[in-house]
Amino acid sequence: MMNTYLTAQSLTVSLASVPLFQDITFTLNQGDRIGLIGHNGCGKSTLMKILTGRLDDFSGQVTKAHACNLAYVEQSLPVEVAQRTLRDALAERVDEAESWRAELMLSELGFDDSDWQLPVSALSGGQHMRLLLARAVITEPDLLLLDEPSNHLDLPSLLWLEQFLRQWRGSFVLVSHDQTLLDNVTGKTWIMRDQTLHSFDLPCSAARTALTERDETDRLRHQAEQKEIDRIDRSAKRLAEWGKVYDNEDLARKAKTMQARKARLEEAQTSLNQGAPWRLMLSGVALPANRLLEVGQLRVSPPDSQRVLFETLHQQVKSGDRVAILGANGSGKSTLLTCLFDCYQAGQTDHVNNTIRFHPQCRLGYYDQSQAQLNDADSLSDALIPFAPVGDDIRKQALISAGFSYNRHQQTVAGLSGGERARLLFIGLTLASFHLLFLDEPTNHLDLEGKEELIETLNQYEGGALIVSHDRSLIEQACNRFWLIQDGQLEEHHDPAVIYEQMAGAGSSVQPVNTGAKPVSSAGSDLPDEDAMLSRLVELESLLEADLARKPKRQKPALQQQWRDEIEAISAHL
Repeated sequence: MMNTYLTAQSLTVSLASVPLFQDITFTLNQGDRIGLIGHNGCGKSTLMKILTGRLDDFSGQVTKAHACNLAYVEQSLPVEVAQRTLRDALAERVDEAESWRAELMLSELGFDDSDWQLPVSALSGGQHMRLLLARAVITEPDLLLLDEPSNHLDLPSLLWLEQFLRQWRGSFVLVSHDQTLLDNVTGKTWIMRDQTLHSFDLPCSAARTALTERDETDRLRHQAEQKEIDRIDRSAKRLAEWGKVYDNEDLARKAKTMQARKARLEEAQTSLNQGAPWRLMLSGVALPANRLLEVGQLRVSPPDSQRVLFETLHQQVKSGDRVAILGANGSGKSTLLTCLFDCYQAGQTDHVNNTIRFHPQCRLGYYDQSQAQLNDADSLSDALIPFAPVGDDIRKQALISAGFSYNRHQQTVAGLSGGERARLLFIGLTLASFHLLFLDEPTNHLDLEGKEELIETLNQYEGGALIVSHDRSLIEQACNRFWLIQDGQLEEHHDPAVIYEQMAGAGSSVQPVNTGAKPVSSAGSDLPDEDAMLSRLVELESLLEADLARKPKRQKPALQQQWRDEIEAISAHL
């Protein structure tokens, strides 16, 4: 029998008297591996802070079992931790007599002895994530709460995190916008929407499909209910009118009774999903030419440095090409885009080596992950002026279509969230209607719905695109060419699964840490726990079924085969 770790009753949080979410009730049990998803700003991080005791401005009740040791993995490093050495940042989580455990865990995480005295502020994003996980795991928790640990990670770090969570033997709640990660490590999904929490015993993709099907059922039920409400309303008005004309009190009473019935039906009417407040669009035009961009043998170096990051042989990009540029952080992906863009701005050719050539008529747009193309001091309307010479009315309509109400058009860019800035930048790129786009980490500030809309609009984009991204859904569903930067070379591959295997292999010396992860059943045995294996078997069957139910072009054959192999291995063992 599974133990209950935590229960929540009627949780409600309001911001400026408007409910963020209300009357949320759930139970967290031993063995739960839950993905928590929802659009930006719906309250996911707020809920996590309530569960960890970091926020007490709420109504309702949270009860944690005394036997449950809970650990929280923050979105980013606490300020005070950034100033410490790597060793001290981890060792402070245990008694001084057990500081050897911190050194052992750092070794297991792939840190060399020479790294231990480095300041935490000097570490990469992937190393920060590993340190945050280590600070949680070293306390031997039963339940991990992870708040968007996949943010800003490169693919090797994402693959490592996925492997870690798959092998973790405790329970966890994972907040993430990475659907591939969620599908591969969770068996249950919570979806925050419309101020409440929808729970499904399914991984992310299947849960979202189930919620969509429920929405359609609710829509049809609401439609039928509205038809009955309208019928009663018409009848009541007709009886009321007859009551007046014929001075008939009986008809008037019947009219009031019917109006009361109508009010009851309206109060009990099935509620509908409020829907997304905006849609992400990206428009461009195809240039009828053999190439938009041609790159010869090129050595790419960081700005103001002679150090060569990588070399590339001859590559061409034409309209309809959507090229994913993959590689670890620091390999030179963004540097390549910057180099090409600088060359374009300087006159569309590399006069030194003659190795970069743009089509003379090519118009190039650039989505910089820092969103530096937007001036913080500009109003939303004025921020669009540099992108295209269009009138005020066109800019106004574009902003409204993207969910920015008219009363916000004079708001300054500085007041926008990261997701809103991304949306504004996409509006500018669409108004300009470029032939070729450079997109540097375009999903960093997008939720799951925003990512799906970006994938859909890229598949309809008529121009060409070079896309730096670590999001596997975007890579697999929106791109048709794949460049990998690794070991100082840029090479093209035809299957992203091969790239994932290479990138995971490059970090194979780093093993997921299970220290402190308590098994679901008896401890002290090195043999796989049978209940855990059965749970994993059910999870794999759900993942496979959900992926097979998708449209063929959105399925992941490589992952399907991986899941089938694991199912076969578990079945043979059992």
